[in-house]
Amino acid sequence: MTQPTSIVNEPTQRLTAFSAIAIIVGIVIGAGIFKTPSMVAGVTGDAGWLLVAWFLGGLISLAGALCYAELATTYPHAGGDYHFLARAFGKDISFLYAWAKATVINTGSIALLAFVFGDYMTKAINLGPYSSAIWAIGVVVVLTAINLIGISATSWVQTLLTLIEVTGLILVAIAGFYVSGDAPASPALFSTTPSLGMFGLAMVFVLLTYGGWNEAAYISAEVRGGRKAIVPVILISILILTLIYLFVNIALLAGLGLDGLSKSSAVAADLMGKAFGPWGERTLGVFVAVAALTSINATMIVGARTNYALGRDWPALRFMGHWEGGRGSPIRGYMVQSAISLALVIFGIWQTDGFGVMVEFTAPVFWFFLFLVGISVFVMRVRDPQADRPFKVPLYPFTPILFVLTCAYLTYSSVTYAVSKGAVHISLVVMGIGVVALLFMRGVKKPAIAR
Repeated sequence: MTQPTSIVNEPTQRLTAFSAIAIIVGIVIGAGIFKTPSMVAGVTGDAGWLLVAWFLGGLISLAGALCYAELATTYPHAGGDYHFLARAFGKDISFLYAWAKATVINTGSIALLAFVFGDYMTKAINLGPYSSAIWAIGVVVVLTAINLIGISATSWVQTLLTLIEVTGLILVAIAGFYVSGDAPASPALFSTTPSLGMFGLAMVFVLLTYGGWNEAAYISAEVRGGRKAIVPVILISILILTLIYLFVNIALLAGLGLDGLSKSSAVAADLMGKAFGPWGERTLGVFVAVAALTSINATMIVGARTNYALGRDWPALRFMGHWEGGRGSPIRGYMVQSAISLALVIFGIWQTDGFGVMVEFTAPVFWFFLFLVGISVFVMRVRDPQADRPFKVPLYPFTPILFVLTCAYLTYSSVTYAVSKGAVHISLVVMGIGVVALLFMRGVKKPAIAR
């Protein structure tokens, strides 16, 4: 059957600003906000510095978001970071980045979040000795199926999940203020000052919790309203995230006190249980599961677009470079991503701890490439000065310098941490295999797909 001429087999502007914000917020707010506040409290040892850390996390993320806004409006593309790196440093560097995202970073995140979902669902409905894995496999299959339907169904589901997730965080905040009168008194704000090293460690945890806002670049070509439309989407998303994180941490301090917050291994569950009893803890479990679902779905959306961009640029992977115009989605990119994610879930059944370490310690690779994206702002200003830039980074060059220095610090910190755990070789192995794959790709000379 001949395809209707009205269907365009490449990304089109089908996402509303609200849906785009839901995707970004959904990626960022995962299970991390239920874990990291106690770590940050323990490291800083002071309520005032704890709140400063979360505020700075939002400020640094804003600096990065402004850099991305310039790149995304100047060079809108479904490839996101991959496309920016290709323009600034060439296809080889961008391929290695996409390789890391496709094989471990994105698919590994999907698999781990699927296990988080499975753990919480098992508490409600136990399916046997492999219950968590069964739930994990099921959620990957179901969410992939929804994404295969098309971007309209995907964005609707993402918006709904994000609203439920944010509602859960609001309930946690309400619980904190509800029991604030019973919480032990915390020391006065800024009564103690953490060392520079300890505060830096706190910022690592904070920025990891803010991580994911950069994925907005992958949908920059699909937001309605033209190139400038992505700018308010990114900025509003960062503002929402910063306000939510500050609000939740203030509530946790009010409900548990600094000492209780720093010693708790499940801060939100403790707070909900204290405020509403056992049913409150069970309700929180539902919200954590939804948070995992939200992050999985959003990660799938941007991850499949990385695969699509790879297929467009590399003849050996051209089967992934097909865009289903009627659905507004890279269908084959989703299928490849789902296959790798399911393989990692199955591997994780027997190697859950080792698998978690494998994914966690690819952080040096992630932050290094994010550092290169920041550098690309400077490179493209020099290399392509005549390009139409609907949005320019304010306070240039200081804003991108702040972002680049932060990424450099996080690269150093994550490498140091990986070395201390004897796991830095994992990142090296992943990238080593990527180099071999790159050499193979460069040897394939077949023509790329028609554009």
